[in-house]
Amino acid sequence: MAKADLVFTRGPVFTVDPARTRASSLAVVGDRIAAVGHDEVRELIGPDTEVVDLTGKLLVPGFQDAHVHAVFAGTELAQCDLSGTVSVDEYLRLVRAYADANPDREWISGGGWSMESFEGGLPTRQLLDSIVPDRPVLLVNRDHHGAWANTRALELAGITADTPDPADGRIEREADGTPSGMLQEGASALVGHLVPPSSDADRLAGLHRAQSLLHSLGVTGWQDAMLGEFHGQPDPSDAYLTAALDGTLTARVTGALWWDRERGSEQIPELVARREKLNAGRFRATSVKIMQDGVAENFTAAMTTPYLDGCGCATANSGLSFVDPRALRGYVTELDALDFQVHFHALGDRAVREALDAIEAAVGANGRRGNRHHLAHLQVVHPEDLARFAALGAIANIQPLWAAHEPQMDELTIPFLGAERSAWQYPFGDLVRAGATLAAGSDWPVSSPDPIAGIHVAVNRRDPDSADAPVFYPEQRIDLPTALAAYTAGTAHVNGHDDAGSLRPGNLADLVVLDRDILTGPPEEIGRARVERTYVGGRLVHAS
Repeated sequence: MAKADLVFTRGPVFTVDPARTRASSLAVVGDRIAAVGHDEVRELIGPDTEVVDLTGKLLVPGFQDAHVHAVFAGTELAQCDLSGTVSVDEYLRLVRAYADANPDREWISGGGWSMESFEGGLPTRQLLDSIVPDRPVLLVNRDHHGAWANTRALELAGITADTPDPADGRIEREADGTPSGMLQEGASALVGHLVPPSSDADRLAGLHRAQSLLHSLGVTGWQDAMLGEFHGQPDPSDAYLTAALDGTLTARVTGALWWDRERGSEQIPELVARREKLNAGRFRATSVKIMQDGVAENFTAAMTTPYLDGCGCATANSGLSFVDPRALRGYVTELDALDFQVHFHALGDRAVREALDAIEAAVGANGRRGNRHHLAHLQVVHPEDLARFAALGAIANIQPLWAAHEPQMDELTIPFLGAERSAWQYPFGDLVRAGATLAAGSDWPVSSPDPIAGIHVAVNRRDPDSADAPVFYPEQRIDLPTALAAYTAGTAHVNGHDDAGSLRPGNLADLVVLDRDILTGPPEEIGRARVERTYVGGRLVHAS
């Protein structure tokens, strides 16, 4: 056998290969793993081999993210970024500082604020007016399902007390019907379409900025969960295609083409054409993203039973199904027949059921075509639907960071779901016990893109920075090997990278070196681990 280009010795090596989960050495030739084992691998070391001593460090497969918005996130990092705090005073200081530093910007845009910072999760236009009265301001919230606008922005959009709510959203209002400054879901597009779009150069720079950050966190590939125009934001596809063609896209990226929920099956030929065009280098757009519902915090996640009010009584609201459930079955059946993967946003238990019903219809009509349809978020899953994931081959695409007690959960979610339904939240343990395949992601910029933080929460059901917080439904914890597999083999499977996600000879040399062996340390210290090196195809793309 030829001498190796790269050898890791004196492991631990965690392979995520059921046939041999642990090893101590690994060799790379070109962009592939040539050997996995122990001392015998050292025979592949030649005069030109780079040798990495792993003593005390852990080698794992490269992490992949099954649901992320990398270009949007990277672009937002260059805008008014509020994601580093939950203080209202700090939000206002940051907005004012950004406005002062960018006097020529027609609009102040950006976001990352948290609903927990405001009573009822509802900021007001007057707060923004107090610091930027003369220019329009529109700031999306942390989960990107709503936006905070000042009076000037509302005026420019012509939004008044007489403006009706759109079918897919809600304008929050003051007592007399005047818009309050908070726009939920599709209502944010009423203002968002006026914000000057990012340029081609902005989006490409955003992609490079995001890729660098993701590589520093050990992420070697991802699925971008929204390629298309949305709420006034331009399509990021061009950035991926440019980077793929010029060789600056070092990650492996699967794109999910946005399903326009105001249209029907007439858009499918356009999706087919876009799939053919968006296929170059390490980028391919082979998935279709269908957002079936909203989020629980603003009562737009689709539930099988109504939300409660502040007194614990049932309301008349059970959330929104953005796509008619009967029509959804037909759309998914047609997409499946064309070998598209369908990537569902399904957060409430009714949306989960509607997505599973659509997959069931596709399987019934087309047979099993291996298209790896998956449901992202899964905040509330009805117990009756748990077994359907394995039965239908539907993959559970989880965002583990959300499965913890924090103010948005404890103050804006649990009281309005009620005790029984709250216990159905993020049922990772139940899904594993029911035989479901798990993949994992971050939904960045909604939450941190750090896989280590997500793995920590999946195992501990506590935020890494909240060691004293109560465990969030402890029966739903999963073990560390299962969590690691979700972020590696599971997500590589979802993303169509069958030769990645585990460390076995012949697979791609997408690798991550952690600064410690998290498999032998206390579970409560998983979140302290840091990435030292990241390789894609045997090439070093990050070193701390």
